[in-house]
Amino acid sequence: MTKQIPLSALELAVIVQNSDAGDAIKRTVETAQHIEQLGYKRVWLAEHHNMEHIASSATAVLIGHVAGHTKSIRVGSGGIMLPNHSPLVIAEQFGTLESLYPHRIDLGLGRAPGTDQLTAMALRRNNMHAAYQFPSAVQELQQYLSDENVDSKVRAFPGEGLDIPIWILGSSTDSAHLAAKMGLPYAFAAHFAPAQFQAAVAIYKREFRPSAQLQHPYIMACVNVIAGETDEEAEQLSTSLYRMFIGILTNQRQPLQPPVPNLNRYWNPEIQYAVNQMTACTFVGDKESLKQKLSVFIANNGIDELMVTSYIYDQEKKLRSFSILKEALS
Repeated sequence: MTKQIPLSALELAVIVQNSDAGDAIKRTVETAQHIEQLGYKRVWLAEHHNMEHIASSATAVLIGHVAGHTKSIRVGSGGIMLPNHSPLVIAEQFGTLESLYPHRIDLGLGRAPGTDQLTAMALRRNNMHAAYQFPSAVQELQQYLSDENVDSKVRAFPGEGLDIPIWILGSSTDSAHLAAKMGLPYAFAAHFAPAQFQAAVAIYKREFRPSAQLQHPYIMACVNVIAGETDEEAEQLSTSLYRMFIGILTNQRQPLQPPVPNLNRYWNPEIQYAVNQMTACTFVGDKESLKQKLSVFIANNGIDELMVTSYIYDQEKKLRSFSILKEALS
């Protein structure tokens, strides 16, 4: 029997072929509204920069827009790349979001730039060592959001004293140590960096120390899921996802492309191997196939919540994929 765990979604507001950022954001809102009706727990938006076909760069703005067009689903960042920002600014932004949408905002934090090094320099200006200061920046952010900051000369308004859950994000083992040490929930990006997933989970569970926010380890894994009415339909829909990864690896990025009958003309064995390594935590199939595959994944890794991202070209097929997944895990 499938272990019943919460189901959530990650959105990047990906621009599809013959579309634009406005349409991508509209599709993201539709997705959030749809999965809210299905009973998904949360939808997160990811910070990326200098990526022509992703519309989630102003992440806090987009979180507010999605939260304003939904009613109950939690909306948050997956994540905010904290070294790109002043902790005070993030405390104020998410304090504002929490004030607008009480008890619905999550703050997931990552240390990567979410972009290339040249763009990171444009974002961070003279603070290119910010990633090394990530642990202290998280603590500074926690301080701004705490009641104990009342006597400080620098305070976050709104933000101070608000209950905004902080998560640590990771795509390697580095942040597993930090999440465990700080007693914070841990979200792993297995949807594009699965190689160190199991090692990171083991570190986090072994080193976890209870905190005011969290008494026991809590692990959320993000994976790719492409669901169809049949295995064959799902396999064809998944070609859009694989073409996206091919574009990343060959530096020939495009808007999300329509599905194709097969991928033979788009990759050689070397590229295919690299794509398969990056997408090892990708689950494609109909309801029964997904139930079987994901039950094994959940049981083997002892995760507490599953977050999925679904790169599907056709919006109706994408929404249906989230429905099929919900049915598979119910």
